[in-house]
Amino acid sequence: MNIALWIITGLLTAVYLFSGFGKLFVPREKMAAMTDAARWVLDFKPGTLKAIGALEVIGAAGLTLPALLGIAPILVPLAASGLALVMAGAVILRVRRGEIKAALVDGGYLALAAFVAVGRFALEPFTG
Repeated sequence: MNIALWIITGLLTAVYLFSGFGKLFVPREKMAAMTDAARWVLDFKPGTLKAIGALEVIGAAGLTLPALLGIAPILVPLAASGLALVMAGAVILRVRRGEIKAALVDGGYLALAAFVAVGRFALEPFTG
């Protein structure tokens, strides 16, 4: 179980770092032009989009750094819970926009983040 949790944590960390830095440094108009699935960014002000990106980057760091450094490892399931909440908002947004396929992808990330949260809170916690 511990190996599965680390693999999923690594995957989520990569996804949220890439996504978060994209929201922080790529202008929303350019991001919206990349794919149809990214047109949702036009629904938000640039500052709100940057806040979402910052939350994703902080959450990604919280998924791995506390456990790797051995400093406050309780932050790992808390970060996973926070990212699960972010993804719950993403699923709601996608469903409201009628983007069902994208909502399913976001729901998958939500499930993975929830799995890490439950796994690190109860199944394989870092602290005894």
